[in-house]
Amino acid sequence: MSTLAEQPCYTLINIPSDAEPPTEMGLKSDLEKGDTKTKIEALKKTIQMILNGEKMPSLLMTIIRFVMPVRDHTIKKMLLIFWEIVPKYNPDGKMLHEFILVCDAYRKDLQHPNEFIRGSTLRFLCKLKEAELLEPLMPAIRQCLEHRHSYVRRNAVLAIYTIYRNFDFLIPDAPELIAKFLEGEQDMSCKRNAFMMLIHADQDRALNYLSSCIDQVNSFGDILQLVIVELIYKVCHANPSERARFIRCIYNLLNSSSPAVKYEAAGTLVTLSSAPTAVKAAASCYIELIVKESDNNVKLIVLDRLIALREVPAHEKVLQELVMDILRVLSAPDLEVRKKTLGLALDLVTSRNIEEMVLVLKKEVVKTNNVEHEDTGKYRQILVRTLHQCSIKFPDIAITIIPVLIEFLCDQNELAALDVLVFVREAIQRFESLRPVINSKLLEVFPSVKALKIHRAALWILGEYCTNSEDIQSVMTLIRQSLGEIPIVDDEIKKAAGEVDEDEMQSTGSVQKLVTADGTYATQSAFSTTTVSKKEERPPMRQYLMDGEFFAGAALATTLTKLALRFIECTENVKRQNSFVAEAMLIMASIIHFGKSGLPTKPMTDDDVDRIATCLRVLAERSSLMNEIFNDGCRESLSLMLASKVEEEKELQKVSERKAVKVQADDPIAFNQLINKSELGATENMFELTLSQALGMSSKKDADPIGASKLNKVTQLTGFSDPVYAEAYVNVNQFDIVLDVLIVNQTSDTLQNLTLELATLGDLKLVEKPSPLMLAPHDFCNIKANVKVASTENGIIFGNIVYDVSGAASDRNCVVLNDIHIDIMDYIVPASCNDGEFRQMWAEFEWENKVAVNTNISDLQIFLQHVIKCTNMKCLTPDKALSGECGFMAANLYAKSIFGEDVLANLSIEKPVHLPPTAPVQGHIRIRAKSQGMALSMGDKINLSQKSGAKMTAVAK
Repeated sequence: MSTLAEQPCYTLINIPSDAEPPTEMGLKSDLEKGDTKTKIEALKKTIQMILNGEKMPSLLMTIIRFVMPVRDHTIKKMLLIFWEIVPKYNPDGKMLHEFILVCDAYRKDLQHPNEFIRGSTLRFLCKLKEAELLEPLMPAIRQCLEHRHSYVRRNAVLAIYTIYRNFDFLIPDAPELIAKFLEGEQDMSCKRNAFMMLIHADQDRALNYLSSCIDQVNSFGDILQLVIVELIYKVCHANPSERARFIRCIYNLLNSSSPAVKYEAAGTLVTLSSAPTAVKAAASCYIELIVKESDNNVKLIVLDRLIALREVPAHEKVLQELVMDILRVLSAPDLEVRKKTLGLALDLVTSRNIEEMVLVLKKEVVKTNNVEHEDTGKYRQILVRTLHQCSIKFPDIAITIIPVLIEFLCDQNELAALDVLVFVREAIQRFESLRPVINSKLLEVFPSVKALKIHRAALWILGEYCTNSEDIQSVMTLIRQSLGEIPIVDDEIKKAAGEVDEDEMQSTGSVQKLVTADGTYATQSAFSTTTVSKKEERPPMRQYLMDGEFFAGAALATTLTKLALRFIECTENVKRQNSFVAEAMLIMASIIHFGKSGLPTKPMTDDDVDRIATCLRVLAERSSLMNEIFNDGCRESLSLMLASKVEEEKELQKVSERKAVKVQADDPIAFNQLINKSELGATENMFELTLSQALGMSSKKDADPIGASKLNKVTQLTGFSDPVYAEAYVNVNQFDIVLDVLIVNQTSDTLQNLTLELATLGDLKLVEKPSPLMLAPHDFCNIKANVKVASTENGIIFGNIVYDVSGAASDRNCVVLNDIHIDIMDYIVPASCNDGEFRQMWAEFEWENKVAVNTNISDLQIFLQHVIKCTNMKCLTPDKALSGECGFMAANLYAKSIFGEDVLANLSIEKPVHLPPTAPVQGHIRIRAKSQGMALSMGDKINLSQKSGAKMTAVAK
C-alpha cells in the first residue's frame, strides 16, 4: 500500500453547471484588455474549460504576456492553479518553450519581498512533476530556507522534501541540508516539517537529532511531539532492540500538555511494552484524558481503548488496581459514558476493592435523589443493576447494599424500583441469612410505595418469604391498612352518601345559614366539604381497585392464601388459625363483591374472578396438594428460573471470553516477513493500519476470494444498446455512501460536457455535484459521488446522464438511469436487551408494521433462522423456549441501527397439525420502531426476502 506522502495531490474546483461556455476569442480579449476584475473572471473560466478537456494553446502566451506581470494577489493564486493543470508538453512529448518564461517568473516570485507570495509559490512547486521546470529554481528554493518568516521556511522544507522524493538528483544533499536546518531552527511548525522529512528520507539522521535533544522533548510543541511519537513507534516496530533507547521518551510524553500527544503516546507505549508499569502508566493517562476532556465523543473513544486494554489477559490484573480511578469518570454527565464506565469497573472489580466501589456507587445513588434530569432515572436504573451484579459476584457485601436499595421502592421512578425488586427477589432466594433483614426493611417501606407494579411485586416477596407468625401478622396489618375498611362496597357507599363516623369528621365546623327556594332557612355544615376531600384520599390498594386494576386484587389473593396456609403451620391455636383464615377470605370475597358492584371505573375481568375464587376454595378445603403447590412450588419455579439465568450468563461469558494464547513446544515459528497481514494482529503497523481504514482500504481478507460480495453491489444503470453505458458500484461506509460510476462512450463521437446528474429520495443527501467531463470515442471514465445518510430508511438514488455531441447542432442528449436502491441492512446491527427493556420499548414505540408470512419454507426453525439472517436481527428468546415440536413458535427479535435507532420484531408462526409436512409456515411478523421509515423499511425487507428465501431453500433441498 502506498503511504499518504505518495498519494497524488489535486486542487479541486467547483464549476457552476448553469454557466454559458465562453469562447476562446472572448477570453483572449478579456485577458489582454480587461481590468483586474475582468482578468480574474476570464482566468477562472479558462481554468474551468481546461479542466473540461479543452486545450486552448493560444491563450498560453496571452496569459504570460498580459496576466503574469499583474501584481494582484488573487491573480497570483489563480495562476498557481492554472500552471498546475495546463498541458506542459507538445504532441511529440517535448516541453513547451513558453515555460522558460514561466520558470523565470517563478524564480522572481521565490525572491519576492512578500512572504505570502514566496510561501504559496513554494506550495505550488510541491505539485510540479516536471524536473526541467524545477532545476533552474533550486538555488532560489535553497535561499528560502534562510528567510526571516516561518511561513516561507516551512513551505521551503516541504518543497525540498517533495522534490527530493520525486527527483533526488536535483538536490542530492537534501537530508544533510535539512538536518543542518533543523539544528538551528526555533519555529515548531518548521521543525515539525523538517523532522517529518528526515523520518521519510533519512531515518538515521532523524534518530540522531532525536537522541541529541531527547531531554528537551517535553518543551517542544504538540505538532512536533506527535511526529516524534510516530517516529519512535516506527523505529521500535521495525527494530525492537531500539525500544530501551526511546521508551523513556514516550513515558515523558505521557505528561505532555496536549491531549492528542498524551493519547498517541499512551497507545504507542502499550504496543511497545507489555510491562505492568507501562500498562499502568498508559491506563492512568487514558483515565486522566476521559476525566478532563469535555467532548463526549473523545470520552467514548478513550473508554473504548481502556476496554480494549482489559481484553488482553496479561493487562487485566494491572487494570484491577485502577478501578477506583476509573470510577472518577462517573462525574461525566453523559449516560453512555457512565454506562460503559460502570460495565468496565464491574468487569475489573475484585474482592480487595469491592467495598470501596460499593461506597462510591452508594454516593452516586444518593446524588441522584435530588437531581431531576432527563437521564437521571435511567442512570439510577444502571446503578441499581451494577450494585445487583456486585452483590451476586460478592455475596458478602449484599447486606450493606440491600438497605440502600430498598429505599428506592418509594421512588417515583418505576424502572429503578422494579430493578430493585428483581434484585431483592434474587437476594432473598439465594442468601437465607439475609431474609430477616430484607423482610423487616420491606415491611418498613411498604406503606410508602406509590406504584402499582412495585406494590404487586413486594406483596409476592412478602407472601413467599414471611415464615414466622409475627411477620405474617405484620403483613396482614399492612394489607388491611392499604385496603381501608372492609367490606369495601359498604364503605364506599357510605362515603358516597356522606355518612361517616363522627371521629372521622373534624370537630370544628362553621355553620352557614342559607335560604331555600320556598323561602325557608336551611343550614349547611362544613362537615360535608370535608367528606368530599376524604373520598378522594383512598388507601393505595383501594385506589388501584377503584381504577379497575383488579390484577392487583388477584395478586393480593395469592399472597393472602400463602400467608394463611403458612400461619396454620406455625400456629397451634385453632381459634387464631380460623380467625386469620376468615379474615383473609373476607378480604377476597370483599374484592370480588367490589369488582361486581359497578363502583370501579372498569369492571373486574373473568380471569381475576377465577383466580380469587380459586384462592377462596383452597383456603376452604385446605388440601395437602394445594398446600404444597402454594408453599413450595412457587419457590422451586423461582430457583429454577434463577439457575437457568446463571447458566445463560455463564455461556455468554464463555463466548465473549478470549482464549488465552498458549504456545506449545511443537508450534510452528511465525516469521514476520512471511505472515499474512490479516494474521499479523498487534504487530501490524498501527499508523499504516489506521490510515488504510480511514481511506476505506481495509487489509482484511474477504470471505470470498473472488470478490463475489463486491460484484453483488454493482448496479447496471443503462442498457447495453444505449449510446452511453453506465454501471455503479455502491460502497456503503457507515454514514456515507460512495458511488463509483463507470461511464463508457459506445459511440464514434466525442461527447462534450458529459454530466452525471443525481437526485435522492429519502433521508439521503448528495454532498457534491460531479464535474462535467469530455469523453473521446469508445473511451471510458470513472466518476465518484458521495451521498450522506442521516437515518435508517430505504433510500433511492436516481438521475440521468446528459451530454453534447461534438460538432452537432442539436439539443443536449439525455440518458435516463435506473434507480439505485440503498439496502437498509448495511446500517442494521444485531443488539441485545433484557425482557423488561424489550416490553418497555414495545409499549413506547408508536409505529407498527404487521407483515403476513407468505413463504414456501415448511419448517418453523428454518424460517426463523432465515428471518434473522435477512434482517440482521438477534433472537432474544432463549433456545430452550424455541426447542420442541409443538406446531407453534413465538420469538422476539431486536436490532439497532448505527444511528442509534431501535427496531423490535415479534414473530408468531405456526404449522397446524392437520396440514401435510410440506405445507408452508403460516402466521405474521409484527415490527415496531420509533420512526415510520424504519418500521416500513424493515417490513419491505422481510416481504422481499420471504420469497427469495423460499427459492433458495427449495434449491438447497
